[in-house]
Amino acid sequence: MIGSLRGRLLHRGAGEVLVEVSGVGYVVVVSPTTAVALGEVGEEAFVWVHHHVREDAEVLYGFTTRDEKVTFEALLGAHGVGPALALAILSVHAPPALVRILADDDIAALCLVPGVGKKTAARLLVELKSRLHVPDDGSVPVTVGAAGAVEGETTAARDVREALAGLGYSADEIRTATAELDPESDAGALLRTALERLAGGR
Repeated sequence: MIGSLRGRLLHRGAGEVLVEVSGVGYVVVVSPTTAVALGEVGEEAFVWVHHHVREDAEVLYGFTTRDEKVTFEALLGAHGVGPALALAILSVHAPPALVRILADDDIAALCLVPGVGKKTAARLLVELKSRLHVPDDGSVPVTVGAAGAVEGETTAARDVREALAGLGYSADEIRTATAELDPESDAGALLRTALERLAGGR
């Protein structure tokens, strides 16, 4: 099983990248945010990998942090969650934000993910609490993000912009949606505000 890859980034496409390792090119399915975070084409890239084996195919899913990989695998263990939905959830909510959502029983935040309705969100809240470590006191552990910066207030706006880009919004839409947001708010609250602005403008 392949757990990680380190090599040259040969190509970045829609939803996947090609990483060459010792002359062999590996196609890795990634979120748009991860594709951007891996760096420039032609440069060295490192990606954590979940090797997903099916009867008809083997697919590599890539992540910039081990935290994301572990969370992705926990999501796959939930009923009705396949790789596409798990990747969509992580495109909207980074692992620390997802733990905070579970601690707060925040169904509305999960419903921000395309394809997740209230019933699915309620079920995920129950199932994921048993699969991810959710502190009883509601505190959320601090982890290191894809760019090497600590997840928190100082990176909240950046996380929101990356999540919106991963959902397919244009640079102009993202700029408008994130204008004058409270920098002291957490990423989850900022993202909900931005999505509400985008929904109201369409």
